[in-house]
Amino acid sequence: MTSYAALDGILGAAAERGDVPGVVAVVGGPEGLRYEGAFGRRDLTKPQAMTPDTVAWIASMTKAVTGAAAMQLVEQGRIDLDAPAARHVAEIGKAQVLDGFDAAGQPKFRPPKRPITLRDLLTHTAGYSYEMWNPDILRYQEATGTPSVTGCQNIALTTPLVADPGEVFEYGISIDWAGKMVEAVSGQHLEDYFAGNIFGPLGMNDTMFRMGPGQRERLAPIHARTPEGLAPIDLTIPQEPEFFMGGGGLYSTARDYLAFTRMILNGGTGNGNRVLKAETVAEMARDQIPQISIGTMKSAVPFATNDANFFPDVSQGWGLSFLINRERSPEGRPAGSLAWAGLANSYYWIDPHSGVTGIFVTQILPFFDIEAIKLFRAFETAVYKAA
Repeated sequence: MTSYAALDGILGAAAERGDVPGVVAVVGGPEGLRYEGAFGRRDLTKPQAMTPDTVAWIASMTKAVTGAAAMQLVEQGRIDLDAPAARHVAEIGKAQVLDGFDAAGQPKFRPPKRPITLRDLLTHTAGYSYEMWNPDILRYQEATGTPSVTGCQNIALTTPLVADPGEVFEYGISIDWAGKMVEAVSGQHLEDYFAGNIFGPLGMNDTMFRMGPGQRERLAPIHARTPEGLAPIDLTIPQEPEFFMGGGGLYSTARDYLAFTRMILNGGTGNGNRVLKAETVAEMARDQIPQISIGTMKSAVPFATNDANFFPDVSQGWGLSFLINRERSPEGRPAGSLAWAGLANSYYWIDPHSGVTGIFVTQILPFFDIEAIKLFRAFETAVYKAA
């Protein structure tokens, strides 16, 4: 049995130093849970300890769940990955490409060269972006009064494209639109579809868009890193949203999310249930954009995110909702592994080659916090050294 004894020391010392307010980390394999640890406090202004069942906003870790939901419908022949997405959601067909701003500061537009497909949405090549990584979208929002997507208002999804579909990797609201497609095709709200087709079968009882009283009692607030140190802030995703944010609206626990990553690791099965076909998981794990290499995501909103690049010296691609490292990482992650993260500094990876998956959860802004990412990398390195 692999020994992960070093992990307690690495994670515990970081919490003790105050590098992070609190952290939960888990490691799993095809057979189940291998390691679980919780250190520090949920809220630095209160005494409650971080615990394995602490609830956190997992933000963009939601994207892989939405991707899995969309791929279930592809399996059933109800969505074609490469047909125009507007067949199911007409609003996607209305998207225009932002073509600069006029002398009065108002946006100008042109039509896209071709329609957006579900494959474009799941690979972030549709042309949609986030304001926190694209100053043109930030300028558009300011000029038009369009709110950020985290407010879960439908109007937030009307921001224009910044590139033609299929041409560049541009991280943004694409998977929120994929969630709209799931709703349109299934006839269910995303909350209900996830519960019936993913969370229920996998036993993910602590993963939801709208928290119940039991989850709220265990919720770790987000802490902002300020010049004076870490301080909790009042930031909760709307609990009565206009739309369920398939790109980032979920709350969960590390162990719950492990049930999802282990399902991917096991080729689509988990908790005794088949959630996806093995060939579907293989397609999701295939690099879909070999002609494009993902570089540094440059911050346009410093409160929300730092510049982010998981592997500055490693070529990176994208599958159907996963980051893929094309070469072995410095931490020991083999080429072809899957990964992503959540805005409040939660991270995961899925390594089919070694048969291991890890989840790391903190609640800190801005994203790619220097101490959080350093600790995540130390955690992952220790996992591979123990193997």
